[in-house]
Amino acid sequence: MKTGIVLEGGAMRGMFTAGVLDIFIENKVQFDGAIGVSAGAVFGCNLKSLQLGRVIRYNKRFCGNWRYCSLKSWRKTGDLYGADFCYNQLPYRLDPFDVRTYRENPMRFYVVATDAETGKPVYRELERGDGTDMDWFRASASMPVLSRPVMIEGRGYLDGGCSDSIPVKFFESIGYQKNVVLLTQPPGYRKKKSPLLPAVRLMLHRYPALGRDLTERAEVYNAVLDNLEQREKAGDPGLLLIRPSDELNIGKMEKDPEELERVYQIGRETGTRVLERVVEFCGGAGGDGGNDESKRR
Repeated sequence: MKTGIVLEGGAMRGMFTAGVLDIFIENKVQFDGAIGVSAGAVFGCNLKSLQLGRVIRYNKRFCGNWRYCSLKSWRKTGDLYGADFCYNQLPYRLDPFDVRTYRENPMRFYVVATDAETGKPVYRELERGDGTDMDWFRASASMPVLSRPVMIEGRGYLDGGCSDSIPVKFFESIGYQKNVVLLTQPPGYRKKKSPLLPAVRLMLHRYPALGRDLTERAEVYNAVLDNLEQREKAGDPGLLLIRPSDELNIGKMEKDPEELERVYQIGRETGTRVLERVVEFCGGAGGDGGNDESKRR
């Protein structure tokens, strides 16, 4: 029975995800596969590379750098999160991503991106941690309007959260019968339709299908949450939800290192609290994820 972990996005709410995952790395909790969306992808990939503390380290170091994330970056480059800085300079020079461990770890890692032309989700397994994989990580986290579509093999892709924010059904469809779902909103949260949607659709006039799908995003997302909470309440043995107890109240472009640390520590506290349940859910050591202590950076 394959065990997976599903990682929701949420911009800097991802510091909560990073804290939980670092507890899992420290305690050698293993999964057969993981799938990340947006921040869940770009932060969650460190679970496969076994880089304890990397996410909080580089976010605190660079959160004030305009090239990392800023309106200035958006005006100058078309990307709120600077493409060259975040997906070239940072992983290969400033705080290197451990490509070797990523490749050697048998835990499979998938991301969700959204096809800008069709508005539909695209699920991609990333095995190598190379430049092409970095393009897919970037695509999964590229918010419409605030980012340019990422061109891969002639097609444009944007944030996976536009089409499948919590891809539990996909993971179940490819054989992951037991899934830990790591959310970044508290119990009872439901998304409200944004009043900016008409303006967003206008700015996305080149991608009408994506614009139409975004108008239904809140309803679709809330339906997924309804289903997950119903399954949790019914005691579904194939599902374990982890989420913060309260609103994290952190900005999408948070510049205060102390705020990043605060949310990261909430994640660590949550990970510690649920650790025993997660280990039991995964069947002791979990799947064949290969989280060998000797492979840590």
